[in-house]
Amino acid sequence: MTKEEILKKIKKIEISSNILANEVFSGSYRSFFKGNGVEFSNIRRYTIGDDVKKIDWKVSARQKKTYIKEFDEERELNIYLVIDISNSNNFVAKQDLIAQLTGSIAFGAIKNDDKVGAVFFSEHIEELVPLKKGKKQALVILDKYFSITPKGKGTNISKALDFINKIAKNKAVVFLISDFIDENYEEAMNITKLRHDLIPIKIQDKRFSTLPKGAIFTLIDAETNEEVTVMKNYNLVETENISKNFLTINTDDNYITKLITFFKNRRKK
Repeated sequence: MTKEEILKKIKKIEISSNILANEVFSGSYRSFFKGNGVEFSNIRRYTIGDDVKKIDWKVSARQKKTYIKEFDEERELNIYLVIDISNSNNFVAKQDLIAQLTGSIAFGAIKNDDKVGAVFFSEHIEELVPLKKGKKQALVILDKYFSITPKGKGTNISKALDFINKIAKNKAVVFLISDFIDENYEEAMNITKLRHDLIPIKIQDKRFSTLPKGAIFTLIDAETNEEVTVMKNYNLVETENISKNFLTINTDDNYITKLITFFKNRRKK
């Protein structure tokens, strides 16, 4: 892809992302994220009606009176996009959807004066874009997505999440964008959920999920180059016990509508 083609794609994504920014990433959008949006502010005497969970027991014991911790809304969030660029996502439809999601989330965060960064991964950590503010940062992330050529073919979600847990010292919102064609990543996800607000977004293309009845095909795995011969009505996508907190988006879905619905439901919970 030439530089001119990349710039055209980025411009198109920037325009469409305004819809999402206006619908979701505006006003009280911090309420969409769990455990974020507050920081310690002060300690004061307990009054009837205060949340007992906020009682500072150490201070109360020293003062022999009950005190609680007060919190203020944080002025900014740290948002990481953890993006799977392995060979199984190396298809035009998937690439376009991932680019649109990446751009929309990045521009939305920037519009609210939050910091945003990105980690691109395959079976390796391919590239890190450190946290920064400003429109230029969103452009840098998109340009990197369109320009980078991964060294690895496979997918290692655990390694990507371990990397985030090491570099993100403060609590962050982590958007994990992948097709989740990988194994044994559940523990890494659970650890990340304890430290950060993890939002897994699963990318799918329905055209590659089922083959026609009676047909015989020889398929080559995009990540391992393994050949597999299948016949009849073979389901290519394994049934997974996916958490209800996953957001699954197909390449033919209206991703903006899916995101808006997901976040609104999340806020209600």
